[in-house]
Amino acid sequence: MKDYNVHLTLIDRIILDSYKVLLEGMADYMGSGYEMVLHSLEDTEHSVIKIINGHHTGRTEGMPITDLALQMLEEIKKEGEKGYISYFTKNKKGEPLKSTTIVVRGEESRIIGLLCINFYLNTSFSEILTGFIPEISSRAQMKTETFANNLDELIYSKVSEVRNEVMEDDHILPSLKNKEIINILCQQGVFTLKDAVVKVAEYLDISKNTVYMHIRNAGSAAEKEK
Repeated sequence: MKDYNVHLTLIDRIILDSYKVLLEGMADYMGSGYEMVLHSLEDTEHSVIKIINGHHTGRTEGMPITDLALQMLEEIKKEGEKGYISYFTKNKKGEPLKSTTIVVRGEESRIIGLLCINFYLNTSFSEILTGFIPEISSRAQMKTETFANNLDELIYSKVSEVRNEVMEDDHILPSLKNKEIINILCQQGVFTLKDAVVKVAEYLDISKNTVYMHIRNAGSAAEKEK
């Protein structure tokens, strides 16, 4: 019988652990119809090291790898660079699942684990929609996102957005408007972008030194709050 167990290095373990957060984020985004499973190939007898929505297949952490997962692993190895395979299967109750198995690679590009996604095809359409309609989603957090073509566009778009908000806020004194704009841009990470200071100064029609001064003051205030 072929031994699939792999000796994991410290780096391999760190890589596998990093996938646990990935599973949590994907499950939160995609909804309860998706089962997310992370297998470690260190011990195939107890390969499941993370599982979300395991009720679809009745599995929990510490359970062994499935025969189909091993079969998919072999097929992926034969495929070469592709690194994943999608297919249809059924759970213990005979209910249909659409699945994909993706290899997790560690040091020296060795396959050290498998990330499996199983979509329960009997999930009602209303349940799927619940997670994607802000008005009814329990996880809804409305955010704005700028899909810019380049950094210049991104910076100017963010400055314009923040400036409009600040200028419309009557609670902020006119003399403090630019300071508040720069404080908000700092909090949003805008000044980590290349040449952001120069571009913000140009847009606000103030000097680079003034921008730097407000950035320093914003940093000092943040340190005091810690």
